[in-house]
Amino acid sequence: MKLKLGIPKGSLENATIDLFRRAGFNITTSSRSYYPAIDDPEIECMLIRAQEMARYVEDGVLDAGLTGLDWVAENEAQVECVADLVYAKQSFGKVRWVLAAPETSVFQKVEDLQGKIIATELVRTTERYLASRGVKAKVEFSWGATEVKPPVLADAIVEVTETGSSLRANKLRILETILESNTQLIANASSWKNDWKRRKLEDIKMLLEGAINALGKVGLMLNVRKVDLSGVLGVLPALKNPTVSQLSDGEWVAVNTILEESTVRVIIPRLKEAGAQGIVEYPLNKIVM
Repeated sequence: MKLKLGIPKGSLENATIDLFRRAGFNITTSSRSYYPAIDDPEIECMLIRAQEMARYVEDGVLDAGLTGLDWVAENEAQVECVADLVYAKQSFGKVRWVLAAPETSVFQKVEDLQGKIIATELVRTTERYLASRGVKAKVEFSWGATEVKPPVLADAIVEVTETGSSLRANKLRILETILESNTQLIANASSWKNDWKRRKLEDIKMLLEGAINALGKVGLMLNVRKVDLSGVLGVLPALKNPTVSQLSDGEWVAVNTILEESTVRVIIPRLKEAGAQGIVEYPLNKIVM
């Protein structure tokens, strides 16, 4: 038996493949094939655009796939959410679909767009949002380059953003957030009821979440004399609980902990001053809670 797994093609492709690598799966893509190779004989991969993934999972073409919550909602797909994977192509965080208009426009809120034209790739979700606010506007599908359409081709847009930098570069102002989204591992309802496939998906979920937990973190181990231990522990972040182990020399102990990578360059010199020796920093692929 094999699990048919959809990998999102496009902006999330590299981030997804890298996340799987951290989780222990090596996926190899080719520019000539939509069927990536994976070093797990129980998984068969296929590259599918994130926009279409939920539909193919719902229809059973795929057992499972990775796509954004936004595209599950846009397709109104009836699928099982196996895991929330909070990562994106840049920041490994959530993204927002926002309503934006030119900086020079008079528009301040969604109600100001009554009777206007809004361009977006997220048509159905935008239409539902407008209806919930009692606004009637024309929502046009945008094939791309949405940011350049106002004010000539549209009055406003609904576009996805992580930092807002692209919108600002195109002299657009965010009016409202209509949807927050992150990547999800979704499954076909029938596949989720299959014991073997469900167990396989739960294993993948655990490993992917472990890889996400390790992002931005490193391990740190060091040796220190017992008389200097309190000083060394005082340098480490207060919320961390390092492991302290006795060494063969009764006067020494080993300390092992996990830290945010961004703090290590500040902490290591202070640890050395406090009496730590043999300090080793090492990368982490997974932290399984």
